[in-house]
Amino acid sequence: MSKGSETRRRIIAEAAALFNQHGFEGSSMAELMEATGLEKGGIYRHFSNKEELAAEAFDYAWQEALKARTHDLDSIPNSVDRLKQFVANFVERRPSISGGCPLLNTAIDADDGNLVLRNRVRHALRGWLNELSSIIASGVEREEIRGEVNPKALAAIIVASLEGGLMIRRLEKNDEAIRAVQAHLESYLESEVRRRDS
Repeated sequence: MSKGSETRRRIIAEAAALFNQHGFEGSSMAELMEATGLEKGGIYRHFSNKEELAAEAFDYAWQEALKARTHDLDSIPNSVDRLKQFVANFVERRPSISGGCPLLNTAIDADDGNLVLRNRVRHALRGWLNELSSIIASGVEREEIRGEVNPKALAAIIVASLEGGLMIRRLEKNDEAIRAVQAHLESYLESEVRRRDS
């Protein structure tokens, strides 16, 4: 990796934490310079503007979050057990980027008009939903999941429940709600989703 590529990557990583904690509007150029140790010109040598940097920083933060959430999923053969592990990972494994879920944070931050970031978040959400839907559809096909389960609907229920529980955890500063969500989803996956042979 060239020195320029390494510097660009370092800028993105440092900016990811800043944007994830303070949002696009809440992150000043002075804070970006302090976080990266570079002058404004040094940052803009690699990015045409703050918005481009924020978009790349979101992508980086989101990939880090996905790594934590999908940790060891491929080693679990049964689709219901994979979904349960995904839920456990979401609750128990914190992404390396501080500030919480980049998807939730950026969705709220970008909803008021930053179309570049809003489109990045929508793309990330769709990818996440598609990945979960794929696990569910595969489980239906392999007869691990009940045939009447709608993969897209179940994926949306999982994501909405987890993100809602995460929001409450951040507001209340305790794990009570997210643990209740985890317990409910695990119970639901066992009682209503897992196929039982009669």
